[in-house]
Amino acid sequence: MTKEELALEVIDRLKKEYPLADCTLDYDEAWKLLVSVRLAAQCTDARVNVVVQDLYAKYPDAAALASATPEEIEAIVKPCGLGKSKARDISACMKILHEKYQDNVPCDFDALLALPGVGRKSANLIMGDVFGKPAIVTDTHCIRLTNRIGLVDNIKEPKKVEMALWKIIPPEEGNDFCHRLVNHGREVCTARTKPYCDRCCLADICAKNGVS
Repeated sequence: MTKEELALEVIDRLKKEYPLADCTLDYDEAWKLLVSVRLAAQCTDARVNVVVQDLYAKYPDAAALASATPEEIEAIVKPCGLGKSKARDISACMKILHEKYQDNVPCDFDALLALPGVGRKSANLIMGDVFGKPAIVTDTHCIRLTNRIGLVDNIKEPKKVEMALWKIIPPEEGNDFCHRLVNHGREVCTARTKPYCDRCCLADICAKNGVS
């Protein structure tokens, strides 16, 4: 089986296993996803979803958050860890959205990358989830599982994993595929325990790289 054939089979099986492919960060506006994905660095999505409720209660739109000082933001988002740097990035990012984009999130990948605190993973998440454009989000689940399954060969650098996956994943499938990898990585192909290969829908086609 070629990597392209393996990719299509993995996509098909994960679709059946996890028919709903949703982002696990709660948001109802694009700027909120920008904030949440920055807070999610080295923090669980579940905790972020709780913390942002207080943030949005005090600052209900991008303009309001742009007017807040980094210290005011940090006081609320501190439970997510790395509060100082995250608050600084969020403050700077919201100011740019307010002053340059009239409180809107740009739909251009390079424009997103230019925003403070936004890397390729975050930019791809916005492009895929908000704008419905082809995207591959190489988070820790994606990197770990694509190596384990054999879709990529011992590649750990996020951008290199992304580039390798673009060659074998149909563009329209990338975003949902990455969301399903998160589900699978949390429920079955876990990182902190031995993976549950006995109940994995990919068991017979997975290379099981790194599984002892």
